[in-house]
Amino acid sequence: MSAKESEFQSSLIKRIHSEFPEAIVMKNDSGYLQGVPDLTILNDANWAALEVKKSKSSKHQPNQDYYVKMMDGMSYAAFVDPENVEEVMDALQRTLRA
Repeated sequence: MSAKESEFQSSLIKRIHSEFPEAIVMKNDSGYLQGVPDLTILNDANWAALEVKKSKSSKHQPNQDYYVKMMDGMSYAAFVDPENVEEVMDALQRTLRA
């Protein structure tokens, strides 16, 4: 993970904790399941998964599109970057507070 992406991920996790104080945010291990999104967020009976990118044009690794699409069909999953973070946070509000 590049320095800029790791900084964005760190700030995103802080923001999620700020907006969802009771949520559990877990970093997933892509070495265990290649392509699984970076973060899983658990809040009460609701959950979401996010694949963090440093920009909208960042390359998608093998299987990332598959897992984001599959998990989005189960609950909510998305690619998140600094350009779409507000849209994703709005979607998290709808999903995790449902």
